Amino acid sequence: MWLDNLIGEGAHATRLRTDLPYFAETALKLRPKSGLLSPFVFNPAQIKLHTALEAQKKKTGRVRAVILKARQLGCSTYLAARFFHRVINSPGLRCMIVGHEKRASTNLFQIVKRFYDHLPQELKPELGTSNAEELLFSQLDAGYLVSVATSEGAGRSATTQLQHLSEVAHWQDLDIQMASLLQTTPDIDGTEVVLETTALGYNSFYNLWRKAEAGESEFVPVFLGWNSDAEYRRKVDPDFVMTDEEQRLAELHNFNAEQIAWRRAKVSQLGNESLFSQEYPLTPSESFISSTFDSFIPAELVIRARREKVEPYGPLVIGVDPAGMGADRTSIAWRRSHVILKVESRRGLDTMETTGWINRIIDEEKPDRVNLDVGGMGIGIYDRLIEMGHRRNVVQPVNFGGKPVEPPPLDETGRPAGGSFNRRSEMWSNLKKALEAGRFSLLDSDSLQADLVSVGYKYTSDGKLLLESKQDMRKRGVPSPDEADAVALCFADPSGFSRSKNFNRDLSDRYQNLYV
Repeated sequence: MWLDNLIGEGAHATRLRTDLPYFAETALKLRPKSGLLSPFVFNPAQIKLHTALEAQKKKTGRVRAVILKARQLGCSTYLAARFFHRVINSPGLRCMIVGHEKRASTNLFQIVKRFYDHLPQELKPELGTSNAEELLFSQLDAGYLVSVATSEGAGRSATTQLQHLSEVAHWQDLDIQMASLLQTTPDIDGTEVVLETTALGYNSFYNLWRKAEAGESEFVPVFLGWNSDAEYRRKVDPDFVMTDEEQRLAELHNFNAEQIAWRRAKVSQLGNESLFSQEYPLTPSESFISSTFDSFIPAELVIRARREKVEPYGPLVIGVDPAGMGADRTSIAWRRSHVILKVESRRGLDTMETTGWINRIIDEEKPDRVNLDVGGMGIGIYDRLIEMGHRRNVVQPVNFGGKPVEPPPLDETGRPAGGSFNRRSEMWSNLKKALEAGRFSLLDSDSLQADLVSVGYKYTSDGKLLLESKQDMRKRGVPSPDEADAVALCFADPSGFSRSKNFNRDLSDRYQNLYV
């Protein structure tokens, strides 16, 4: 490699070739917020990102990652250093930088040029071409290409081994752009494609992120919240007092007063908490709160429930949403009264494997109720569990497409009006009511929150609530909310855990179509 010829062997030379944080601190200069050039020492967010990418590279031989981030954490600078290190070590390697606008691409390219300009002379590869769109090293036949995400498609004719795609949530026609760009990087070990962005509502990037989060793509999701940056603090006055909400936030995330003061000042500067959550999120789903998409369960309810700490008590209820061998996950949720204890998901299970998983849970944990969706493969799982000797008052079949258990509310004339269209809508409505009532603790899980806030809804002509079906969600590119459906199944019998008076009707409805 290039560095072999320049610096020879020894511990120092080996670390320069193989240890990116060491190389960055030793050989790279950057201009931080203070404006003075200084050695590039990774901050906590950059260390977290580096660890995630290296873990995927070790596991798969390549990197395919999508980064959702708060502002100004240094992700672009880290990626510039990562790919610069690869390029000057690897003859023939080409890196492409693509920004959402020309100015952004230029700024990213300037970071790379600054690295080269201030690189120790003994490490500098010979420069060939250097202009606004290319930086090529002649002896290595390696270097950089710079482009902008345009309607014509960026980099369509290039062949690159490394790609840094910046602020992709702001790209026009993201799906088309991605289809074009991914073809320019060979599907071989050693290649890396990294997308990074702040959020911009429920657009094409949201769909891309959710698929990565649900394990439905080759991209791994990496989230970096504002609390990753130690500099996001503000000095507090002696009379500074947190609000009740700020106090709960501090307790949940172990924030100190200076972090809360910084957050309060930034919210005031931006004008509202929704915009703050988009620009400086603490969780992935917070990034999308300001979207115009009207989810049935608002993100604010989920975030509040994730912060609540409630002591679990009472009967153990299990919700099971089986999926089969397709792309969806089989998800199981555990609930005790006002607490969702945990949610587990597995992919690619057949009927007998899912049955075995549920059977072990029943034998070991002795739940009072197992609510099982019997649509699709679920009916076979139910029949097998009953055949194995499990009691019918423990294993309860629930058909998402069946009729609601509870009677509809009455209007001012005493006639039935509104209510839920089917069992799935009814259970989600029960879950939402529990969240609205407060003092309910949800599992502190980004993937569960993403599922919960991804489902739309409408009302039928007679005023009944109908949730967006899984099929319709897939049509708009959003994964099935399997974990949220499992949690909703824990609310199949919210008034108690005795056998439902509508049990037989549930059972007879189990062969009906799941969604209308």
